[in-house]
Amino acid sequence: MINDNSANSNESLLNIKNLYKNFGNVKVLRGISGEIKKGEIVAIVGPSGSGKSTFLRCMNLLEQPTYGEVWFDGHLLTPVDPYLHPEIIKLSNTYQKLCEKYSSEGLSGEELDDKVVADIKLNDLLKRREGKAYKKAQVDLFKKYFQDINLTRQKMGMVFQHFNLFNNLTVMQNLTLAPVQLKLKTKEEAEAKAIELLKRIGLEDKANVYPSTLSGGQKQRIAIIRSLAMEPEVILFDEPTSALDPEMVGEVLDLIKELADEGMTMVIVTHEMGFAREVATRILFVDEGVVKEENTPKEFFENPKDERLKEFLSKVL
Repeated sequence: MINDNSANSNESLLNIKNLYKNFGNVKVLRGISGEIKKGEIVAIVGPSGSGKSTFLRCMNLLEQPTYGEVWFDGHLLTPVDPYLHPEIIKLSNTYQKLCEKYSSEGLSGEELDDKVVADIKLNDLLKRREGKAYKKAQVDLFKKYFQDINLTRQKMGMVFQHFNLFNNLTVMQNLTLAPVQLKLKTKEEAEAKAIELLKRIGLEDKANVYPSTLSGGQKQRIAIIRSLAMEPEVILFDEPTSALDPEMVGEVLDLIKELADEGMTMVIVTHEMGFAREVATRILFVDEGVVKEENTPKEFFENPKDERLKEFLSKVL
């Protein structure tokens, strides 16, 4: 993905490497790579069924990628994909060739292993004579960079299309549950933060009601501040207005615009083209599981290059 100069920082926050996602025989994502920098607002648009939401959900492993890697703030969230690391492929190929060579000479078992390891000169890498050198290289890389996804999710907010509030809990309980259970805040601190956030959206009088009594727009704004209660570094939005009545869309988009003005890093799957044009620093067009075009909003809408994007824009604008 290209880097946009309007981003607030050149520091990469999310790095996606050659992402594939299959559901059985259905290939939904077909090799998406790129990065999200701190301070960017990246809108993902495209036709229904193009893989937009799957791409977003792979970023925080709500969907486990089939191949490829997801990195967040320098930490690896997925298993190591050896095909993204030439050093692992090289070890694998070298090991295989040496195994074939010495097997033809009649060596086998531990004797073969010792001979191969000595020839590759991997004694510094292989603390034990394990045989398949590339497996050890994968493990070493994983241990060096891996971070538990549950730790990462504390820094990566998620806002869903259908709100995903807990209907058996009050608004206050929805807002304080995660910070308290994860021991990030005391109950008193979490409640104080919740009140502050509810005041921000003008819903402090709803603290003790249940979500079923709220309008769709109110539910979604509360879902957004529930993410903010965790003080995330990035928020992922999966079509945050598509389940709302038209008159409620504006109040949700206004809140997202406020967050954009404050420098919050955001990735937003949306059908709201006007909103994407106004708020995003970059727009990605996803179709058939690949990013077919990306650009600044001005260039994206005024000078599209990809023929499928031109067709898409002609239907939605």
